[in-house]
Formats: sequence, C-alpha cells, structure tokens
Amino acid sequence: MPQEFSRTDRIADQIQRELAGIIQKNVKDPRVGMVTITAVQVSKELEYARIYFTVLGGEDAKKSTMTGLTKAAGFLRREIAKRLKLRNTPELQFQYDASIEHALHMSNLIDAAVASDKTGA
Repeated sequence: MPQEFSRTDRIADQIQRELAGIIQKNVKDPRVGMVTITAVQVSKELEYARIYFTVLGGEDAKKSTMTGLTKAAGFLRREIAKRLKLRNTPELQFQYDASIEHALHMSNLIDAAVASDKTGA
C-alpha cells in the first residue's frame, strides 16, 4: 500500500528544494557559505517553517551562517513566495542540525569499542 503524504509534507519538500537553489545561487552574504538544507518542517497552518541546516567548519562557521541565514530570511521568504505561489508563505526559522555530528561521534565510539574488543580478545 503506497504511503500517503500530507500537504504540509509536500510543501516542506518543495521549500527544501527551492531554498537549496536560492541559497546557492542568490544569497550573496559572505557569512553563508557551504550550507546544506537537511530538513524542513512546516506547521499545519503554514505559519512557520523550521529549516534545519548543516555547514562545513567549526563553531564560528555555525554561528556566522546562522546569523547570515537569519538576516536573509525575509529575502528567502519572498523568493519562495514567488516560486511556490502559496497563499500564505510560512515564516522561516533556521536551526542548526547536529544529527550528522552526533552520528559521526557514535560511529567513532562504536569503532573504538570494536577495536578494543579485538585487542582484548
């Protein structure tokens, strides 16, 4: 049986695709570098869209990218409104996605545990 997708899921998917292209091609802010949009969650009323992103670099890159994206939120919202032609375009809220770092940390812990088991056995 095929999976049913809600309207908000389809809109979130479309926003994610459009934002990736807009940020790559149209955002000229030097604080916004190599950004990857990992997920988008849209509220049921289409009032808010929480945008999860990752960026290459350390803590300074995260903070400066967050500042740059927050400053560009109005521009990004206007561009999405033009491209998606929604009656109400959600307000964009950016949040850093630490899941990739967490997964890498867990993988390193597992590798260390396997290595210590091999040397101990």
